[in-house]
Amino acid sequence: MAKELCRWCVKTERKAYLIMIFVQFIYAGMAMLSKAAISRGMSPFVFVAFRQAFATLSLLPFAFFLHRDKKADPLSCRILGKIFFVSLIGISLSLNLYAYAMNYVTATFASASINTIPALTFLIAMILRIERSVAIRELAGFLKVVGSGLSLSGAMLFAFGKGPLLKPLNLHSFHHQMNSPTTHPTVNRHDQSNYKWIQGCLLMLAANTTWASWLVMQAHLVKQYPAKVRLTLLQCLCSCIQTTIWGLAMERNMSSWRPHWDMNLFSVAYCGVIVTGVCYWLQVWSVEKKGPLFTATFTPLALIITAILSAFLWNETLHLGSLCGMTLLVGGLYFVLWGKNREPKQEPNNDDGEEKEEDTTDV
Repeated sequence: MAKELCRWCVKTERKAYLIMIFVQFIYAGMAMLSKAAISRGMSPFVFVAFRQAFATLSLLPFAFFLHRDKKADPLSCRILGKIFFVSLIGISLSLNLYAYAMNYVTATFASASINTIPALTFLIAMILRIERSVAIRELAGFLKVVGSGLSLSGAMLFAFGKGPLLKPLNLHSFHHQMNSPTTHPTVNRHDQSNYKWIQGCLLMLAANTTWASWLVMQAHLVKQYPAKVRLTLLQCLCSCIQTTIWGLAMERNMSSWRPHWDMNLFSVAYCGVIVTGVCYWLQVWSVEKKGPLFTATFTPLALIITAILSAFLWNETLHLGSLCGMTLLVGGLYFVLWGKNREPKQEPNNDDGEEKEEDTTDV
């Protein structure tokens, strides 16, 4: 039985499914551990600075060993300035907003809000005229517009929709614990004021918007500096410097910067090494073997895993409005991906000059 299972896992197609499921478990762990560390008193600015330091160190061996026989790409001052600016907007600002929002929202909402990134990326690219004009009468354009609207509506409904409490999903607590203050580091939505909850939701959506902006800017930057590993390393290094300076300005208590061998340090190392280092390569492998659409379709799985584990371990409860919002989020994501998948089939073939230009930029 064990040998048959190993043979089944070795095949590339089945391996891709297992790898992407594993990646979503890693992302679910990122949301839960980030929430745990910040709720236990760790400064979100210190958390982000340490995370980027771990990420830089984890990517350094890959950048050195995988490309040591290749000639280094030219790095001009102009490109370096662009890398610094993109890192500031897309990584440093996004991660700080994400970490600070974790003070007020649940890990489940953090995972749910990630599903808005494809829709936000599409909207930003369309506003900047990077995405081609959308033809509503065509199926691809109609699906992308509808999917974007569903994703954003689902995020709003998840954040502000209440309705009946879904008690079957509350696996951890007894009835008397629902009416008493909890001592667990996870802050329940019932214990938060409406103002703090709304503030956290808006900060989380702002973090996703800046991350979507980073994706749009990344496409242009990769064409100018095609060495993806070195580019990722340089962005992590710039972000590490930026977040450290910002963290020192916001958190001047030096005791907060003193690392301790506890859950906080483990959470930082997990987010920096496992999420940035391991997940990056697993997703690159998946994109090369199965394509970007296949990789993106597994994104909602992290939300489901986070919701189940948070309900079981940390007493996070869901309302009917939250469940409806999750459904709209996932449905909107697949509408956007469906429209994006149909787009090449409907676009006319490029001429030879355009095809040659694309081949040179993808190297």
